[in-house]
Amino acid sequence: AETVLAARREARLAGAVATFGKISVEPNGVNAIPSLVRGWLDSRAADQATLDTVVHGIEKAAREYADAHGIHLDVVRESFTPVVEFEHALRDEIARLLGKEGGGKGAHLTVPVLGTGAGHDAGILSGAIPTAMLFVRNPTGVSHSPAEYAAEDDCVAGVTALADVLEGLACK
Repeated sequence: AETVLAARREARLAGAVATFGKISVEPNGVNAIPSLVRGWLDSRAADQATLDTVVHGIEKAAREYADAHGIHLDVVRESFTPVVEFEHALRDEIARLLGKEGGGKGAHLTVPVLGTGAGHDAGILSGAIPTAMLFVRNPTGVSHSPAEYAAEDDCVAGVTALADVLEGLACK
């Protein structure tokens, strides 16, 4: 629990994100003191230095707590995906295609460019092919959570934007 709180604190201080999305407890009894707890940390940041700072801070806090309470702690990196920077030319072309209201017949719209934190999804593709992501508006701002939500009209707008981008890129 202390390590989970440290993850939230370190990420917040660095402007990053960190969460324990999976925790395994043994013996996993309601009224039992665990003999073993495994936690899987997922942390993301805009750049590698920030990510390293966050992960180091979380590990340091976990070690300090473990040492103070006589707890054995092993930290193992099971997987790692470096921070992904998508190709700017593709990003800019998508912004250009979507910035034309009504297929280019109206005033230009401002298309926001968001940091993605892409890892397991489009981040993997970006090593082999030009890659970008389109986001559907989410009023909560929460991602990868049961609280994540998008209204139907926003989903339709996302599908329309994707179709416009694909048409624009195919006809280029």
